[in-house]
Amino acid sequence: MANKAVATKGNLINMKKSLALAKVGYELMDKKRNILIREMMALIDKANEIQNKIDDAYSEAYLSLQTANITIGFNSARAQTIPIEDTLQLSSRSVMGVEIPIVTIDCDDTRISLEYGMYESNNVLDNARFKFVQVKKLTATLAEIENSVYRLAVAIKTTQRRANALKNIMIPRFEENVKTITDALDEMDREEFSRMKVIKTQKQNKERLKKRLQNMS
Repeated sequence: MANKAVATKGNLINMKKSLALAKVGYELMDKKRNILIREMMALIDKANEIQNKIDDAYSEAYLSLQTANITIGFNSARAQTIPIEDTLQLSSRSVMGVEIPIVTIDCDDTRISLEYGMYESNNVLDNARFKFVQVKKLTATLAEIENSVYRLAVAIKTTQRRANALKNIMIPRFEENVKTITDALDEMDREEFSRMKVIKTQKQNKERLKKRLQNMS
């Protein structure tokens, strides 16, 4: 033990309080870690589901675009009519003190307008347009989930490190200090008891000797 505490009752009380606080801290860290792990695992499952949807949506969107290019020619000029996306918004929520991003994008399929003319297009191009809007929405959702998983993973690692420090370093150190001070105080009590016993015996011997002298006189 690097720093031995002075064996006093006050230090023993303080050390026991520190030990109890460290144990409570470890329990809280352990609960936080478990909650974060459950949250992360749920998001990972959701990310896998979203990724599969994105893969399917991309396949359908590019197939529709390829068909449109075949039926009405390349659509690079029409693509220029699509406005730049500026509805993306970012907020956050807290999970056990960890800030989790919330990504929202305003592209309701029922309110999507077609920016290009209908005369030089067809329903295949329209379908490609709607498919890529779905891809955009799913990509925003996946970005939110992946960023959340990353932040949760970092928080879990930090929480695990702190929990391990409490469990493997701080708590054993406090327990050792409590035991050392307790043993030292017990030894002091035994020494004091022995000293008082010796003093009492000496006092009794003196009293008996005094009585004998009085009797002899």
